[in-house]
Amino acid sequence: MDGTEGNAGQPGPAERSHRSSVSSVGTRADVLVYLADDTVLPLAVDNLPSLSAHELHRAVREVLQLPDIALDVFALWLVSPLLEVQLKPRHRPYKLGRQWPELLLRFTDAPEDDVAADEPSLQFRRNVFFPKRRELQIHDEEVLRLLYEEAKGNVLAARYPCDVEDCEALGALVCRVQLGPYQPGQPTACALREKLDSFLPAHLCKRGHGLFAALRGRGAKAGTGEQGLLSAYCQVKEAAGSDGEHGASLSPHYRAYLLKSHELPFYGCAFFHGEVDKPAQGFLHRGGRKPVDVAISLEGVHVIDSREKHVLLGLRFQELSWDHTSPEEEESVLWLEFDGDNEGTPVNKLLKIYSKQAELMSSLIEYCIELNQTSEPAAPPENVSGAPSATGSPPPPTQRPPLRRQGSVVSSRLQHLSTIDYVEEGQQIKRVKPKRTTSFFSRQLSTSQGSYTVVQPSDSLEQG
Repeated sequence: MDGTEGNAGQPGPAERSHRSSVSSVGTRADVLVYLADDTVLPLAVDNLPSLSAHELHRAVREVLQLPDIALDVFALWLVSPLLEVQLKPRHRPYKLGRQWPELLLRFTDAPEDDVAADEPSLQFRRNVFFPKRRELQIHDEEVLRLLYEEAKGNVLAARYPCDVEDCEALGALVCRVQLGPYQPGQPTACALREKLDSFLPAHLCKRGHGLFAALRGRGAKAGTGEQGLLSAYCQVKEAAGSDGEHGASLSPHYRAYLLKSHELPFYGCAFFHGEVDKPAQGFLHRGGRKPVDVAISLEGVHVIDSREKHVLLGLRFQELSWDHTSPEEEESVLWLEFDGDNEGTPVNKLLKIYSKQAELMSSLIEYCIELNQTSEPAAPPENVSGAPSATGSPPPPTQRPPLRRQGSVVSSRLQHLSTIDYVEEGQQIKRVKPKRTTSFFSRQLSTSQGSYTVVQPSDSLEQG
């Protein structure tokens, strides 16, 4: 089935997803393509059933008058509240739309009534395979604006979990884009309060949220909200040579927002839905499962608590090996294996992610690793004339700086996960409770340094 080769994941806000994209009269059809800012782009096309995603992508670029780089930056997605699929250029959107119920039955646990009522929309969104480092070389304002709108939507929907300080810094840039430069003496605070949910995620907009959110571990604290946002807004700098007047280019602020978003380790990821085991608690050692979002990008894998909106586990591809079990064998599971410790003893850890999208996640991990291994070194940035710059090599890919905060929402919380811990010795397994339930995985990224390594046993470990 064509659709199984795209990237599927958990969508953003449902109110932006449940909408039809096709209406037809005779042989001519009107296709509605939704942009990141929720605007609708109507396209009149002929012979829709045979139209490829590549041809439709070109039509969108022509209408929006986007430069050639947009072919790499953006992709067409089919999105509903139940499933997301990034289309390959050869895919036919109309055909996949007709096959949508089959995809839902295969890759989701949705009830039959929800499957029957669900209908995808066609969206023009960021390509999950576009490297972050290339975004910094983009100069076209409309391309930057679309990337900014998509990143902003993910932050406001808490799809990208952020610390309060980061939310305020990003929200301040949104204030600059929407309200203009900060003007002392004007009733700015009132304007922020009236539209606070346009600048900050919902959980930071609720009055009295501070103590409750701190107790829940979401990183919020007293004094956040419009006051912190206003303080950050005051500090937004104007671009050199810009007077901040109406009509001036917003590209520097779009780029600043994207640069700040790049610090989030899950920026630009494809999202998938799953569940993980909770650690056993209480006298009866009851566990259960918790819902998670699995974010996969060119850089690695992050497991995010869907309810608490913080990272449970973050791994670069050099730090893990993986595999998946198919539904024919048992419940569909994605396995992640990585280094850790158990009461000070180095062990291998196995995380079990239950999901009907395990096959898709495994394939995406493998493809991202292949892209990283075959990609060529970055070309020098071009100057205005289009020739390579003579200023030297381009800046290296951005890396998240060392965290300065205790309890950051982007820090791993292994204590909230139930893992299987073990060490390996030849063909035998020496285990650490609980018992190991699957074989060691050979699928991993092999590099000369920083690779995942098998932990050797010590005499103090229990023989499995």
